[in-house]
Parts: sequence; structure tokens; C-alpha cells
Amino acid sequence: LIIKSPGISPKIEMVTKAALTGIPIIDELEFAFGYSSGKVIAITGTNGKTTTTLLTYHLMKEAGLDVGLAGNVGQSWAGQLLDTDHAWWVIECSSFQIDGFVNFKPSVAILCNITPDHLDRYEYKIENYIDSKFGIFKNMTSEDQAILFAEDELTQKGLKTNEINASILWISALEVQNAGAWTNGEELVFAIAEKSVRVPVDTLSLKGKHNLLNSLCAGSAALIAGVSEVDLMLAFPTFKNAPHRMELIREVDGVKFINDSKGTNVEATAYALASYENPLIWIAGGVDKGNDYTVLSPLTEKVKSLICLGKDNEKLKKAFAAQIKDIRETQDIAEAVIWGQEIGESGDVVLLSPACASFDLFKNYEDRGRQFRTAVENLKPKAIA
Repeated sequence: LIIKSPGISPKIEMVTKAALTGIPIIDELEFAFGYSSGKVIAITGTNGKTTTTLLTYHLMKEAGLDVGLAGNVGQSWAGQLLDTDHAWWVIECSSFQIDGFVNFKPSVAILCNITPDHLDRYEYKIENYIDSKFGIFKNMTSEDQAILFAEDELTQKGLKTNEINASILWISALEVQNAGAWTNGEELVFAIAEKSVRVPVDTLSLKGKHNLLNSLCAGSAALIAGVSEVDLMLAFPTFKNAPHRMELIREVDGVKFINDSKGTNVEATAYALASYENPLIWIAGGVDKGNDYTVLSPLTEKVKSLICLGKDNEKLKKAFAAQIKDIRETQDIAEAVIWGQEIGESGDVVLLSPACASFDLFKNYEDRGRQFRTAVENLKPKAIA
């Protein structure tokens, strides 16, 4: 048996040779699943899955449920099972991890959304990537619950070629759902597990339209797991998101510095740009993964300056040359932050949301985010400088 790290391509020689000899090749989550008697809430999606996973865990933990956290966030599931099992496990699943599933069976599975990403791993075919995501549902039965986003085009496309045997609950930002959850912008409304729950949006700690959808997904899963209406209402306001995801680092001279280093694809950055009405100084760039930046064009009206942070910024500069008057480039994140302070005026936002991978200048997105934080913390107010 080979338990393969999900980041290792199935096409490398060692893996292909093992496959030819018939040796089973699985993911660590598949391995751990056989040693847990707990029910699983599995969460995947191109964007929002980490926030949704952490929020679901928070809602259940605060309600007093016996719940653990594992998968693509936190510690190894198998490693934790050496010490203890839980009645529930909330598990973030990347497409790479799903590819290593055989018997893995969630009681609740959430597909937040699908947008083009990691296509180099899937023969540059979006259909292959969609099928990978839908693999999270393959072992589920009618007794299980699948939660999907009604307005997501690629999810709807995937339903045409992938069968889901679980009962489907829809979340929506546009339409009332008889079984599921929706928002009108003022409230989150849940019709889940024979419960009818309304949560005022202004009580949520998470901001931005995309986080309303993440909250609908997490709240739905929590209600299915048995969280009460009161406990749900109490826990939403106390949630703190993970670092590098729309994280306010500091406000200097009225300018807010936001760390969204986890925004490593175009759609994630689109969510970030859409979250602000303020004038933006946008720091972007890195390793381009075949990005189509036209998705971002309607969102750049409020961008007063684009600071390109990467070794090769030509594609990024060309994409926005006609829309953003001030475009500059650097390979030094501290210089990018200093420029943000120089350009910024009270009420502006300096947003690090790269839309690209980090590996040209940084170890990973966490390293990029940490260096951004350090540079911002080193700033001195203009009045004192």
C-alpha cells in the first residue's frame, strides 16, 4: 500500500510503476477513514473551502459537540486518531486528496464552487477538474446530505455527467430554497433539518459577499450535525478566520492593509476586490497559472494603483494597462508596502491579493503573507516619519 502526499503528481515514474504492478495508491484521508467511527463533514471547492471548514468546526465546537478538524487544514487525521476519535470530523478536501479516495464516505459533503484551477494536473481539461471535485460524493447514499451552490455554473455542468446519490440541499444568493439556505443580503435564512433559522448578516464576523455563501454552507452543515438555533446565533459573531484570508493587518493614517495572500487564483482575487467599495491599492502577481484576467476587469474601477510583485509581470501589466493608470512593479514586498503607504490616503485599502502562486519570490503563500505582515508592522505613520 502506498499513501501518497497529495502534492505528488500521479504521473511521476515511481507512482506510475507502482500503479502498473497493482499496488494500491491512496490518500492519507482515505487511510485514516478506515480507523474512525466518527461521522464526516467533507468540504471542497476551488475557493472558500478553508474558511467554510474552519467556520463549520467553530460552530460545532462552540455548541459543545464532540468534533475534530483535519484534512487540507490543521493536523493529519491519521496522526490525531492515534490519540483520540471524535463523534464528528470536519475535513477540508482538495481535489488532489479526493483523487486518492476509494471508500471515503462523508455523511455531509459540501462543494462550495468550481472555477478553473490546477488545470496543469488535469490535462488542461476543466471537465477532468470538475470530475475530481465531484469524486467527494461518489460513495454517498440517500441517507447522506450534499450541499451545493445553486448559481455555480461549473457545478451545474458537473451534475450532467456525475451522479449524486445523496440528498441535495442548495444554497443560493438569489432564490428562496425550500430545502437548503439562502441570503437576501440582510439575513442568512436556513431551511435545514426541519429547522427554520434566520441570522442577521450584520452579526457575522466574516465580511464580503463570498463569505455569505461560506456562512450558508457552514451553517447548513452545523444544523444537520445538531447545532441548535441559539448556539448557531451565538457562534457566528465569535469566529476568527485563518491568517492570509482577507486578514486586516493594521490601519496606518486611515489606510487599511489587508492580507489576502491565500488569493492564489483569479476567482479568489475577484472575491477580494468585490469586497471593498473603498479606493484600492492592489498588490498582485507571482507565478501565473494560465490566468484569464478578464474576469477582474469589471472590478478594477476602484483600483487607483496596481503594484506588480513578481519576477515576470508582463502579462499582468498588459492585462490592466488600459484600465489602471498607475502600474508599477517590484520584487521586494517591503517596497510594495511602502509604495502602498505613499499612494494611500485616509479611507483607502492596500490589498495584497496576488491571483497567482507565490513560488517565484516566496516559499509559499504563507511566507508571502508573513512577509507582508512584517512589512506593514514596520511602517511608521506619515506624521511621525
